[in-house]
Amino acid sequence: MIEARNLRKCFGDVVAVDDVSFRAEDGQITGLLGPNGAGKTTTLRMLYTLLKPDSGDMTVDGIDPRREPLAVKRRLGVVPDSRGLYDRLTARENVRYYGELHGLDGATIDSRTHRLAELLGMQDFIDRRTEGFSQGQRVKVAIARAMIHDPRTVLLDEPSNGLDVMSTRALRHYLLSLREEGRCVVLSTHIMQEVAALCDRIVIIAHGRIAADGSAEQLLARSGERSLEDAFVKLIGSDEGLLA
Repeated sequence: MIEARNLRKCFGDVVAVDDVSFRAEDGQITGLLGPNGAGKTTTLRMLYTLLKPDSGDMTVDGIDPRREPLAVKRRLGVVPDSRGLYDRLTARENVRYYGELHGLDGATIDSRTHRLAELLGMQDFIDRRTEGFSQGQRVKVAIARAMIHDPRTVLLDEPSNGLDVMSTRALRHYLLSLREEGRCVVLSTHIMQEVAALCDRIVIIAHGRIAADGSAEQLLARSGERSLEDAFVKLIGSDEGLLA
């Protein structure tokens, strides 16, 4: 479970995140929905210890990332916005490297890599160097790398960007399987169909602040609209930046 309370982060005079609070429960997919530049990525980067908040509190499974960053990293699986693969390594070697960083033995890494390759459909390219991979292939390797240590909490920053229809469907099926396993999944996106298909709870962020928080049904009721897209536009008070 993740709890964020009154998070604030500034870059000079620019307020990227301003008083953001939300909770992401185990066994649910929580969507951070907002236009580009809304503060979603900055919020995630604070949660996985890449950035320090200027103020506010946060916990991952009851642990404060600022006080125990290594303990939090062991509990998190992170798929960042830049996939960050090592192009000179094969997909298998990328995954193995992260397994070794987490202190896993070779047999465990091999077993988990085999299972992840099956679940994500990576068998055809698992032993190819990642240089020249398609977006879909790169995302699958990034997810396998993030999941090699079997984390209970998973953060994904716009994972479906640039994916084709089949890769998007495969990704959605995998995320739903993580929810069924009782994991806490936080998904940053600006794609309305993704939220509608996956998310149990939706946190709408606009201009660095929380505009609304609730289930899809609750947001529709609050906005008085019949579609999630119209509810989103009404709740943030603008249609600028909406990509659905």
